[in-house]
Amino acid sequence: MSGHLQFQYPWVLTLLALLPVYAVLCGRTGRQSAVQFSSADIVRAAGATVRSAAGRWRLFLRLLVVALGIIALAGPRFANEHTETSTTGVDIMLCLDLSWSMEAQDMAGPNERVSRFDIARDTLEDFIQKRPNDRLGLIAFSAVPYVVSPLTLNHDWLIQNLNRLHVGLIRDLGTAIGDAAASAAKRLSNVKDAKSRIIILLTDGDNNAGSIDPVPAAQLAAALGAKVYTIGIGIEKPCNLPQFNPDTGQLILDPMGNIIPAMTLQPANYTVLGKMAGLSRAKFYRATNRAELQSIYADIDRLEKTEVKLRRYSVYTPLFQWPLLAALGLLALEQILSHTRFRRVP
Repeated sequence: MSGHLQFQYPWVLTLLALLPVYAVLCGRTGRQSAVQFSSADIVRAAGATVRSAAGRWRLFLRLLVVALGIIALAGPRFANEHTETSTTGVDIMLCLDLSWSMEAQDMAGPNERVSRFDIARDTLEDFIQKRPNDRLGLIAFSAVPYVVSPLTLNHDWLIQNLNRLHVGLIRDLGTAIGDAAASAAKRLSNVKDAKSRIIILLTDGDNNAGSIDPVPAAQLAAALGAKVYTIGIGIEKPCNLPQFNPDTGQLILDPMGNIIPAMTLQPANYTVLGKMAGLSRAKFYRATNRAELQSIYADIDRLEKTEVKLRRYSVYTPLFQWPLLAALGLLALEQILSHTRFRRVP
């Protein structure tokens, strides 16, 4: 909200330019007296002393009264401008793989020690902050899916819950892609007023757990009107899974501070992710590093825009009464002075 002074009829103010002309035509300073005397002694004998050079003051007051009247006629007012935002948001369920393989360090840059999960979490947080008008929810999954947050507009609370996650929090081993997608679709189906429904599923493995296959889960989501964007992360060659503490998600290092390999991970087969996206008319993405993953979420953000409508209006507070009252006050003052202090001798 912002405000400023304006005039309803600004063209009326052009009349102020006539006041100097009026002043010239009315005379220079007014007459000095009503009657001329050959001697000042006669005037002294006539009575008390009066102010005789009142012309210039009366003319000034009258010009000021007219000027204030013109300003009042121009309709001064204070305009408070308001903007109302009406949004038609997108409901988005985020599915984040929390299986133990997400602790792999293969997406880290040179001299960087971050896991697939660290990169995915940071990118997801940035995506959430860019969607202030959308309801977002979060499901974390490994062998079973867990609802971290239902659909909400309280994104600060959502991010707090996201940052509480770590690899090892879910002890059930495996990757239940189908169960996670079906759980997200069910959550979206409970919201009846959604403009559009989106599922963004990120994983680094094959579907090897759960009771629902990924393709039927994607068909269910599509039947409910939801698009399923799928993202497969990790390099396309074998990499090491480091030892870590499942209670904290922290790496276990040797005495020299080096990572201790626990096992070798094979690249996942992401064919099923492509099928899931195709069934719901969405897209499948691959990311092998942080920059590629950030670009993927930026592309989804661009494709699924939220419609925002702005309605601007102004509330006016009239101010014409103030210059009008000032004009009336000066007019009364001019009349009082002309009959007292500045009266003329008849």
